[in-house]
Amino acid sequence: MLTIGYIGNGKSTNRYHLPFSLSRKNIKVKTIYSRNPEKSDWEKIEGIHYTGNIEEIMKDDDIQLVVICTYTDSHYEYAKMALDHGKNVLVEKPFMLTSEEAIAIFNYAKEKGLFIQCYQNRRYDSDFLTTQKVIESGKLGELLEVEMHFDYYRPEIPNSVTQFSKHSSYLYGHGCHTIDQVLGYFGKPDNIHYDVRQLLGAGRMNDYFDLDFYYQSLKVSVKSSYFRLKERPSFVVYGKKGMFVKQTKDRQEEHLKLFHMLNHSDFGIDLPEHYGVLTYMDDEGIYHEEKVVSEKGDYARVYDDVYNAIVNGKEKVTKDEETILQMEILEKGIEGCR
Repeated sequence: MLTIGYIGNGKSTNRYHLPFSLSRKNIKVKTIYSRNPEKSDWEKIEGIHYTGNIEEIMKDDDIQLVVICTYTDSHYEYAKMALDHGKNVLVEKPFMLTSEEAIAIFNYAKEKGLFIQCYQNRRYDSDFLTTQKVIESGKLGELLEVEMHFDYYRPEIPNSVTQFSKHSSYLYGHGCHTIDQVLGYFGKPDNIHYDVRQLLGAGRMNDYFDLDFYYQSLKVSVKSSYFRLKERPSFVVYGKKGMFVKQTKDRQEEHLKLFHMLNHSDFGIDLPEHYGVLTYMDDEGIYHEEKVVSEKGDYARVYDDVYNAIVNGKEKVTKDEETILQMEILEKGIEGCR
């Protein structure tokens, strides 16, 4: 049994963590700390101890893993505190404020002989897993270009922000999803081109980014905007023999927002109208166009990975060097915004 304590009791903990950690029989959630435990917008879960005293997590010998779900500016402080108390640590993304902090905390964990990792749940998005399945089928031939989009039409968000902050930028807040998918699957690129904008002008929120990752003959693009009335496809993949288009995103977040939870058999499952379309020429020159049944997304697999690393001594799935490189990319990308 892996016993967990959470720091933070907001949307991150309750929407993106607890439904998944609680779904695993080999994981126990014992304690949740927040500064004002009685003022949460989220209902308390039976069997979990809620506290405003962080020492109840840090000094509890039963708790082996501390999960940090707070604002990014407190990630380093809480991670170091947990490591100082002999706890393994899982940290929400963005992992730290800077790559310097990321390097320092990874080194500190190694000195202590403890586990620390960033919570990269988007590696287990259905659309991403389905795209991998198509690529690995070989039907596209040699891969030439991948476009990844994470779009919204939420103009009220950038319109409501009147000061620029790099750590609350769109690049930091959402680029950390798709950039990790790129680094985790395709590896370190040879070169990166950055186009990171403030569409409402200088001094306003960063609300758009377009990053191109170059790998020899392959280009992988990550594009996001708050001003897309119609979303671009989640994934478009081009190869020498064909292409694959996955229009819709993974549905786990959609269902979580509706409180349609994991106890429903259709949680996060694509319907046929959500399936991507694969178009290709086979080796005999015959044209094919077919729908691809979506893979099942499952954010709980992050907790399986963490369990296997801490309890079974397996290698981390999200590598330290990938997280450090992501932080460096975020820092470089936001440089031109003011």
